[in-house]
Amino acid sequence: MSDSQPTHHDAELILKLYDLRREPVMREARAYYASLPPTEENFLKVVANPASKESSYVRQVVGYWEMAAALVNHGTLNDALAFDTLQEMYFVYAKIKPFLAMLREKTNSPDFLVNMQRYAEGTEESRARVARVQARIAARFPDVSQPNYQPV
Repeated sequence: MSDSQPTHHDAELILKLYDLRREPVMREARAYYASLPPTEENFLKVVANPASKESSYVRQVVGYWEMAAALVNHGTLNDALAFDTLQEMYFVYAKIKPFLAMLREKTNSPDFLVNMQRYAEGTEESRARVARVQARIAARFPDVSQPNYQPV
């Protein structure tokens, strides 16, 4: 992570990102994503039906966090401040990570979520957070056989 100090611009971006998360449809999308049991079958069903409301929800959530990660990766948003405040991004990434390689292959989208992956896997500290979040996801969905977390 960068040693640079966050600026007022960084704070404004964080607050704007927070406000966008409060938009009603985004709240619905986030609730759907959070409740989706993390199985390959569930993610494949969403991908197989791109016109469905569920697919729109997943695309809205992962697209939002992919955009936020790009802001950090390109230096527009301070990475230390993002690490401290954008914790939902780790949940979104940790939940889809086991299926990322498969989703990239099935959709012929090799760059799918590359910014989120780069950010979430970029440091030892962030990788440790992903692992902790994956453990929380496994505890939240005990009836779901846990996927083999494949590197992507």
